[in-house]
Amino acid sequence: MNRQQTGKLGEKLARRHLETLGFTIIDANYRTRWGEIDLVAEKNAELVFVEVRTRRSRSMGTPEESITEAKRSRLIAAAEEYMQGSDVRYEDWRIDLVAVELDRSGSVSRLDVIENAIEL
Repeated sequence: MNRQQTGKLGEKLARRHLETLGFTIIDANYRTRWGEIDLVAEKNAELVFVEVRTRRSRSMGTPEESITEAKRSRLIAAAEEYMQGSDVRYEDWRIDLVAVELDRSGSVSRLDVIENAIEL
């Protein structure tokens, strides 16, 4: 499994998990000049931007550790751009992280949803 396949699998698993938690997925792989938003969802009248990070091992650190300060800034800018172009207005919004870790066989060894992972 290459890096792109790993990422796509992580997004699929994250989407499925979020839906079971009551999230409604509005958009996926939304591209802005700042980068891509993996998932855009709504839950309890709050807009939730979701960054999915998937790892097959911890040799490069945990999924959470892969979010750099530059990535945080780009995620916030992308979320703001998304909201400016949206017809729907939300008072509350946040950026969550879904951390996915796979074992050697490609099965999920960990899947955590971290609310407000990116401080606004």
